[in-house]
Amino acid sequence: MTLSDDDARAVRRIALFSDLSDDAFARLAARMRPVSLAAGSLLFLQDEPAGRFYLLLDGWVKLSRLSEDGAETIVNVVAPGESFAEAAVFAQGVFPVCAEAVTDGRALTLNAADFREAIAENAEIALAMLGALSLRLRQLVHQIESLQVKSAPRRVADFLLRLCPAGVERCTLDLPLNKALIARRLGMRPETLSRALARLKAAGVAPQDGRLIVASVAELRRFCEPGDTGGVDGTCS
Repeated sequence: MTLSDDDARAVRRIALFSDLSDDAFARLAARMRPVSLAAGSLLFLQDEPAGRFYLLLDGWVKLSRLSEDGAETIVNVVAPGESFAEAAVFAQGVFPVCAEAVTDGRALTLNAADFREAIAENAEIALAMLGALSLRLRQLVHQIESLQVKSAPRRVADFLLRLCPAGVERCTLDLPLNKALIARRLGMRPETLSRALARLKAAGVAPQDGRLIVASVAELRRFCEPGDTGGVDGTCS
């Protein structure tokens, strides 16, 4: 398929594709297939053979594991501009989680067989894959450190910064997920999220008609910087 310029730029920012040459990227892009996501739809089930992986362009996707008694544990909530399920595909194994769209959205999918064929044609893609998986490991380590070190308000502030459009000084945000899912993604309880949002008033974040007003993106960014307590403690309960 032929990607639009906007979608190509979005895919290029994903670690797996960021360092590829134009030729190698074109080989993979030609094998990608678009997928429309409807809120509540399942992309794959836990223990299903992993025959594809996904690149999320728009919307949010919940990754979760089910215990033997059917209890659900949310592992991650995938944001736009992220890939998921690639490790399972590379290992030719099974999906270790279920994937469910929590909002409407769009994704690209790449079939495992097509991916292996592209690697056979161009070893550069295999090297990019190794680099991307190494980066993913570092990101997971950083995420664990963030959960242990950053206060709840700072974690929420980081999340809101990702939602702010580039290049703006102030903005109004519609939260893309319900508060329970946002809390799970950030490693806190829903009541902790509510308290953290209240404390972000010191950084110019205020609720209004079900939305969040960010009075100064720069001030919110300063709030996240190490050494700035922002008038809050490190409680994350």
